[in-house]
Amino acid sequence: MILLQNSGVAIYQQIAEQLKEDILAGRLKEGEYLPSIRGLAKELKISVITTMKAYELLAQEGLVTAMQGKGFYVNAQDSEMLREQHLRRVEDALMEAITAAKIAGLDNRELMETLQVLLDGGIR
Repeated sequence: MILLQNSGVAIYQQIAEQLKEDILAGRLKEGEYLPSIRGLAKELKISVITTMKAYELLAQEGLVTAMQGKGFYVNAQDSEMLREQHLRRVEDALMEAITAAKIAGLDNRELMETLQVLLDGGIR
């Protein structure tokens, strides 16, 4: 796990986002336990409270559940919910690309051509 101290994103949010990505990508599977709160805090050299906030954020999103005395485990993921999560990420990334294209002065045709080149494997 990589944490950026001066990214402008809180450490607990970075942890939650990376674990969320692992869950949505299937790298962390249903029923699998997350690293212990103390263990992850020690490994990342951060506070136990920060780690707990990240895990609680994932629990609020319904991605994990706390098991008394055992830690947090990954919930079963509804395939439709997973698709929606991924679709939202694609939309966010595309909006960011559209904003960057406008700043760069690209018109819609140039932006669509760039997207097509990338979809075709990046060969011009």
